[in-house]
Amino acid sequence: MSTAVIPLISAIVSLIFAVTVLDQFFARRKPYQLVWAIGLLMYAISTGAEFWAEANGISLAAYRLWYLFGAILVAAYLGMGTIYLLTPRRLAHVIMAVLLAVSIYAAARVYTTPIDLSSLEHLSGRVLPESVRALSRYLSYTATLVLVGGAIYSSWVFMRKKILPHRVSSNLLIALGVLLPAIGGGIMRAIGNLQLFYVFELLGIIIIFLGFLRSREVFGFYRVPLIHGFKKIAAD
Repeated sequence: MSTAVIPLISAIVSLIFAVTVLDQFFARRKPYQLVWAIGLLMYAISTGAEFWAEANGISLAAYRLWYLFGAILVAAYLGMGTIYLLTPRRLAHVIMAVLLAVSIYAAARVYTTPIDLSSLEHLSGRVLPESVRALSRYLSYTATLVLVGGAIYSSWVFMRKKILPHRVSSNLLIALGVLLPAIGGGIMRAIGNLQLFYVFELLGIIIIFLGFLRSREVFGFYRVPLIHGFKKIAAD
């Protein structure tokens, strides 16, 4: 299998995932659903940039998209969705405002910093200054802790109350899926194996999607396109 195929599949899966969550947002208007959908769209953009770099060579446009959305922002927005889910709305709004300001700053740094790609054989952050790379570390590490911690906490609550056992397995799958890209990124930095990172990245988004689908509330409201419009279907 060509190395480019793996991030392409990741991009397709994450795009389908993003559309699914966005559809739920239109049905229920929950802020965490919108923020998660944005994070998943960023996942699709970053893995799409990986596919482009593998298939056509690393261009400046693909590199900047990959680093901004993949290395810096995607985990932060997925984590922000969890904050909206688990914390008071007012607090979540304040954190969201800070994240938006950081996002604008990160975009400005990534798109105004001169980048020399001539020394790169594969995607890597080493051509960027430390001040830009630090943004990736701080946001990604913090967001991973929020995502994994939030999923484990939710599982513990359902286990303690002995209710909704499917939500326990759902959240544990999400926690595992979040950890896999983080582990893959660590392996990539340690031994430089980018293909293994792509595999971990793909497995991560698939397992998170499975965890999402394992939650029965996903099927509480969905829409099936019919000839005469859309019909609401209530799951059993």
